[in-house]
Amino acid sequence: MDVIVRPTPTLQGEFGALSSKNYTTRYLLVAALSEGVSTIYHPAHSEDSDAIRRCIADLGAVLTEDEEKIVVQGFGRHPRDVKELNVGNAGAVLRFLMAVAALSPEVTFVNTYPDSLGKRPHDDLIQALGQLGVEVEHNNGRLPITIRGGKPQGGRITVSGAVSSQYLSALLFLTPLLEEDSEIIVLDDLKSKVVIGQTLEVMEQAGITVDAADDYMSFQVPGRQAYAAKSYTVQGDYPGSAAVLAAAAVTKSDVTIHRLAEKSKQGERAIVDVLRMMEVPLTHENGTVHVQGNGILKAVEFDGDAATDAVLAMVAAAVFAEGTSRFYNVENLRYKECDRITDYLAELTRAGAKVEERRDEIIVHGTPEGVEGGVTINAHYDHRVIMALTVVGLRARQPLRIKDAHHVAKSYPQYFDHLRSLGANVEWVE
Repeated sequence: MDVIVRPTPTLQGEFGALSSKNYTTRYLLVAALSEGVSTIYHPAHSEDSDAIRRCIADLGAVLTEDEEKIVVQGFGRHPRDVKELNVGNAGAVLRFLMAVAALSPEVTFVNTYPDSLGKRPHDDLIQALGQLGVEVEHNNGRLPITIRGGKPQGGRITVSGAVSSQYLSALLFLTPLLEEDSEIIVLDDLKSKVVIGQTLEVMEQAGITVDAADDYMSFQVPGRQAYAAKSYTVQGDYPGSAAVLAAAAVTKSDVTIHRLAEKSKQGERAIVDVLRMMEVPLTHENGTVHVQGNGILKAVEFDGDAATDAVLAMVAAAVFAEGTSRFYNVENLRYKECDRITDYLAELTRAGAKVEERRDEIIVHGTPEGVEGGVTINAHYDHRVIMALTVVGLRARQPLRIKDAHHVAKSYPQYFDHLRSLGANVEWVE
């Protein structure tokens, strides 16, 4: 389904942030890798989190859920022997479970999103799994992928961090369960280091010991460890909230979002700092962000590597800032559900924004008077693109129609409901 976004001068209201997709995925994974019963409070509900629920259940975890929590009986280091797993369009879920599948005789990950996840490369993880003695059959590094494991062996493992930190996270989750100790060496640069901090935080909560170098470029992982069954509480989600906060920034607003911890390890919490740099009137205290926007913003320069999933929302806000903004060190945006530089900027241009791309930069020449709109734009099946383009539509002179906007459900099914509750003029159309 498509969404039509009409000009909306004011937003007002409050709600609690949705639960973090990244933390939900990680807590469900470590719960499945334990041999006891774990409880996860306030888990996220989205297509991605549904994908890991479905896959760990296929692998033998027993899940019981009510409105407040999900209880997981794990399978430890002995997943059920299954022939196929379907992760939908969830890249992180695929990569984490490719590592878990190394504990199984043979598992094929099927390709159900050929125009999105099916185009994304996984070569670096495939090469690393090969160093563990795992045989991987693949389509030029892409889905469908068959893992033939059973008895992966630890030792010295090298993995590139140049494309994604998810490959490293996958290895970190697996190696404590191996008989041998492991040393993981990161080659090249490591993108999105802050997300590795989230992985290590969750593993530590699950009783796992990892000795990480300060720069996250090498790790000593003792083998023969076991994930403990624990209780976890999922914090609010900054990546999804970033788009709502950007919407509040570009309009006259009085918007409050709860459940956004000031000291979260989510790098996307930087959305608050960037909006402050843009001189947006806001406060952040006691887990609550309160934006009283006046629609007036200043240009910024920002290193986006630590806040990958908030950059598109920041760019959307910068479209209406006074001056030229620059978001740099963001090449890994090219390896997401779509090319979030080329594809996103093409749609911004179609809507009337003045933007330029470099290999690893996005440059925005702000238009405080607003953009023309009045066009149909393609969100490229990408939830982050959908959310960010909606922000732009609020300040367009004519309505924007966003194609296939239902893909927002990948991470934030309630996005348009939340915007409507604030007064945004958005409607679904066939």
